[in-house]
Amino acid sequence: MALQAPQATRPKVAFLMHLMQVAGAEVLVTQIIDRLKERFDFHVICLDGLGQLGEQLVERGTSVVVLGRKPGIDWQTVSRLKNHLRKESVDLLHAHQYTPFFYGALARLSGAWRTKILMTEHGRFYPDIVSWKRRLTNRYVLTRACDHATACCRFSAEALQVNDGFSKVETLYNGVDIQQMASRGTDQEVAQRRRNLGLRDDRLYVACIARFHPVKDHLTLIKAWPEVVRRTPQARLLLVGDGPQGEPIRKLIDELKISDSIEFWGIRHDVAEILRAVDLFVLPSLSEAASLTLLEAMSCQCPPVVTQVGGNPEHVTDGVEGRLVPRGDFVRMGEAIVDLLGSASLRRSMGLASRQRVIEAFDLNQAIRRYAELYSTLTNKRSG
Repeated sequence: MALQAPQATRPKVAFLMHLMQVAGAEVLVTQIIDRLKERFDFHVICLDGLGQLGEQLVERGTSVVVLGRKPGIDWQTVSRLKNHLRKESVDLLHAHQYTPFFYGALARLSGAWRTKILMTEHGRFYPDIVSWKRRLTNRYVLTRACDHATACCRFSAEALQVNDGFSKVETLYNGVDIQQMASRGTDQEVAQRRRNLGLRDDRLYVACIARFHPVKDHLTLIKAWPEVVRRTPQARLLLVGDGPQGEPIRKLIDELKISDSIEFWGIRHDVAEILRAVDLFVLPSLSEAASLTLLEAMSCQCPPVVTQVGGNPEHVTDGVEGRLVPRGDFVRMGEAIVDLLGSASLRRSMGLASRQRVIEAFDLNQAIRRYAELYSTLTNKRSG
């Protein structure tokens, strides 16, 4: 039987975030806490606010500290973070995204020297333009406070090195829980799931599950849709999500007179059920790092059509697990959707290949094990 470390001697690991909203990095943090809380003493520090996941963590007994950062470079936040790290004797600060790392590095350099820093990069801004001042500051000052850096895909790792001046970055892929993200099951199970969701047997359903934000580029998908329904009249598009681009999306749909073939489903908590019921998943992003929704779709054997940007080509091989199309090319996107909707056997083979790809390379357990190794290694080292 494995022995657990006594609670008093567990290494103290703090996660530094913007806020604990429902998004990829934040979900990963909750998963790490849930799976490794017997080995490490975790708490969360938020620069800007608590967030929905933060509220849930507090309810479950995890401490979440909100620093209340002000616009611009807030030196008071640096001071509060430094004092917190010293007071709580934090062994390791795991900063997710660049801005949290920036504040963590300043806090360490200003006096919290005992705390090690692990930096993880997830997504990148689009367009990814970094000033020369930031690049030089990172290379010659801030990276001195970083003990190890990881990124959720090679695209993000290369951007962190080339654009931000980090010397070495480990690619550590995100993953999904294969046990929770079950396969589609039998045809009878799929049919029952569709009935439960109110989907018709004589329709072909395409789901786009993403927040309504310019970087997700729903407008390209909407522009592609008239040709899809012209060639596949039984096709219906489900837009799952919400956000600031909702009005422009609805306006374009009205202008193209395609509202009768598009449904707005809002924010849902049954995404896995939707993915196991629909025929195709589409993600038209201008930029993407490692989309957890894409991995969820693949694990549910829902073949994807995604843009050939960021980390998407690391997850999907064109013609094997799904289709890759150029960013902003609504003609190519429409063609890819029509091709897959026209062949049930192709969708089935790509769905099977997608799930196998996730099992082999993007299992959450692999990511959690690697983070546990990093936490153990970094907390066992001592500052000079």
